Amino acid sequence: MPDNAQKATIAAGCFWGVEHLYRKHFGNGKGLLDAKVGYAGGHTDSPSYRSVCSGNTGHAEALQVVYDPSLVTYRQLLEFFYRMHDPTTANRQGPDVGTQYRSAIFTHDDEQLQTAKDVTEKVGKQWYKAPITTQIIPAGQWWDAEEYHQLYLDRNPGGYECPSHFLRDFPPLSE
Repeated sequence: MPDNAQKATIAAGCFWGVEHLYRKHFGNGKGLLDAKVGYAGGHTDSPSYRSVCSGNTGHAEALQVVYDPSLVTYRQLLEFFYRMHDPTTANRQGPDVGTQYRSAIFTHDDEQLQTAKDVTEKVGKQWYKAPITTQIIPAGQWWDAEEYHQLYLDRNPGGYECPSHFLRDFPPLSE
């Protein structure tokens, strides 16, 4: 990993599709160095997929990427995040319902926090023109999901993809 590598952690519904879209868009030399699906934002140590799906852990299905900020910025990653899911539905993406499917940005420092707030405000006003339900909270403990969830849609090309995960065609955000 380059010395300047940074982390971004987001939740946008079923983590299989989120990982797949980020790898497709930012992989192959476009800034994404690594991506893992896992669990974040909850109160249970070492959660399993089954326990997260129960809704009792407080965790969201999440994606953590390691990226090269000289190739892609945190702001670009967040703008993509808002293009690829519906941030106006609380605890839901399409047919997937529950707190584990919430929209969230888990920030790793004050700069990420400020960028997340700025982008979220602009997205609500300029793109969705509706209240954004995305949580912006400090990144806490990260838990990798089970190995069979990593690169799931690459290994299972016909696997389930949430119908809410697609790129929306919005104009660039104005400053």
